[in-house]
Amino acid sequence: MDQSGASPHTSQTERVILTLREMLLRGDFAAGERLAELTLVRRLTASRTPVRLALDRLAREGVLEALPSGGFRVRAFAIADIRDAIEIRGVLEGTAARFAAERLSESDELLRMRLCCRDSEQLLPMTLENFVRYVEINDAFHAELWRLAKSAMLTRAIEGLITLPFAAPGALVFVNPETDEPTQLAILALEHHRGIVDAIANREGTRAEALAREHARIARRNLNSVLTDRELFNRIPGASLVRLPVPIGAL
Repeated sequence: MDQSGASPHTSQTERVILTLREMLLRGDFAAGERLAELTLVRRLTASRTPVRLALDRLAREGVLEALPSGGFRVRAFAIADIRDAIEIRGVLEGTAARFAAERLSESDELLRMRLCCRDSEQLLPMTLENFVRYVEINDAFHAELWRLAKSAMLTRAIEGLITLPFAAPGALVFVNPETDEPTQLAILALEHHRGIVDAIANREGTRAEALAREHARIARRNLNSVLTDRELFNRIPGASLVRLPVPIGAL
């Protein structure tokens, strides 16, 4: 057992889960493709037990399907699934914002969220150079919101959902960072973030919930936009898992 208390077996399983999830979102496997356990053992340089546990875990997360005959295949997602996932994230994050407002003990608990707002504002106007940093700050803001909800059950629900394609807060931040649109969206997102922080600080749970749910709709707007451009669509992690019934330009 290592110094962290985790067994080598557990550590290898976590490594396989992370690696396999990244491969799925990167498009290394096609939607509907059956995954052969022995092939994965060789490809991931891992033993069979961690690979089997990783497959079970990813099936529970929803990115794989367990087959009745045994084994697993890559789940194919419809656009309706993605829209539903974004909507559900809005509901869950709205609940997180309301919980945070109801359970806030000290105003200092909001310091990290306020710093995220400050740091994201300093990146305006948006450029390709600061795009990655913006996504990191945005992810940190959302993670802090979940933490302030002080609900392990809610956090687990959110963490399970955001493993799905396009469902994470940063998955559809901007559809095309090479245009002026990212700056406009960043300003809107910053306004939402500040409103959420203020509502939590004032213990306005209903308002905080409504703002967080509205904030998630930016992702749905961006999804509708990216569906008109196959090149942009294919840049997004997880795009290979989404099946479109008609050509993108016709949607």
